[in-house]
Amino acid sequence: MGFPLLTIALLAPIIGALILMFVPEDEHRTIKGISAFFTGISLILSLVAYFGYDFALGGYQFVEDLVWIKEIGVTYAMGVDGISLPMLLLTNLIGFSAVFASWNVNKRPKTFFVLLLLLIAGVMGTFISRDLFIFFLFYEVVVIPLYIMVVIWGSTKRVTKEYAGMKLTIYLLIGSAFLLVGVIALYLNAFPVGERTFLIEKLAQAQMSDSFQIFAFLLLLIGFGSLLSMFPFHSWSPDGYAGAPTAVSMIHAGVLKKIGGYGLIRIGLLVLPVGAKFWAPVIAVLAVCNVAYAAMIALAQKDLKYVVGYSSVSHMGYVLIGFAALNVIGINGAIANMFAHGVMSALFFAMIGFVYEKTHTRWIPDMGGLAHQMPRAAIGLMMAGMASLGLPGLVSFIPEFTIFIGAFKVYPVLATICISAIIITALYTLRALANVLFGPRRPEFDQYQDAKGPELVPLVVLGSVLVLAGFFPSLLMDMVNSGVEPMLKPLMDTLNSAPAIGGGF
Repeated sequence: MGFPLLTIALLAPIIGALILMFVPEDEHRTIKGISAFFTGISLILSLVAYFGYDFALGGYQFVEDLVWIKEIGVTYAMGVDGISLPMLLLTNLIGFSAVFASWNVNKRPKTFFVLLLLLIAGVMGTFISRDLFIFFLFYEVVVIPLYIMVVIWGSTKRVTKEYAGMKLTIYLLIGSAFLLVGVIALYLNAFPVGERTFLIEKLAQAQMSDSFQIFAFLLLLIGFGSLLSMFPFHSWSPDGYAGAPTAVSMIHAGVLKKIGGYGLIRIGLLVLPVGAKFWAPVIAVLAVCNVAYAAMIALAQKDLKYVVGYSSVSHMGYVLIGFAALNVIGINGAIANMFAHGVMSALFFAMIGFVYEKTHTRWIPDMGGLAHQMPRAAIGLMMAGMASLGLPGLVSFIPEFTIFIGAFKVYPVLATICISAIIITALYTLRALANVLFGPRRPEFDQYQDAKGPELVPLVVLGSVLVLAGFFPSLLMDMVNSGVEPMLKPLMDTLNSAPAIGGGF
């Protein structure tokens, strides 16, 4: 084991949170500066890992292994490949931006930023863990700060923050209960005799019966699907966005949901390929429900956060149908789209949070012409909106196009419905942006200042990634493909011979 890059990246926000414990509550600038510094360290290290990844070598790199609980086979096993590196980078891009999106938080700032740093560390840990026990441990760590932050610093417009926080937590805990049963079942059945382990690579090599794989994958599908806001386990998500403070909305939409998609691919597909093939047609149908149903609901919303919230649920349907295709191009698109959607939705919520902080409203009929007073915020909203509807030249175009190619090969009818839903996406996105940003100048908004100083960091960081990955898609797609292709090739014989429900639609 060489330089522990991943451990340092993981520990940076935790160390920052510990240091904040000793900073006086009224030292607001110091608290925020420390938070920015330690999330910045994690971001720099994730960039080093991303651009230092050796494509020729492939596989897991920056590997760290340390036996933790020998009796049950738990190992502190860290490592990243072409699938997890984009998620690690996404987490730290959004985590760093979320600190600056919260720069004006003055209500108990020390507690807020301690919880924010722990939340970032928890999400990061799930993406770099190679041990299923450690993965589940970090997932559980995420839930507690999430609930506290929503209940204390959330907003109370359409739903109360207490309702949103409790609903979000209950759904996540129900999902984690199914995950826990699935993890235990995998652990016990993978190696019935001999030394057991939680290492995902070893579990993928175990010989498990078709019937067990079908059962265990269903447990993981419910658990990870709930986190991914898969229909019909989606209703917690828009309420959670609406009730959460800006930073939590950014992390929730940007990376927390992606744990669900990542888990389905990294654990569900790799370890239980027969189960994945069996349930794939069901996932494809549910994906269409996500895409079309949530888009129609977004069309009827008047609260700007709910528009983006239901839009996020709709976009997760693209990830699901890309996964359900079970081919290299579809899964490439699904992973790349998780990254693209994470950047886009985090920028969207950062800008919505800024506008709400100034105007104290998210109600679309009460707004209009804000581009006159807030041109920088308007640029951020427009960039996020154009990425949401898949404009060429922005980050989401190539991933979505790739998903449609992969899905159309297997589910032509369902893929056509998903493609058609882009029309609805364009309709609710353009209508919302037009009603909020454009039109005659409204004098009552002249008192509000545009984004400046630290408030511009989310726009600069996330906006730059939106454009850079849009014009140079190989920066993302080559990395993702380097992880997906080697993973799927050994599974193709199993996938081709495995039973499935139904067939192509």
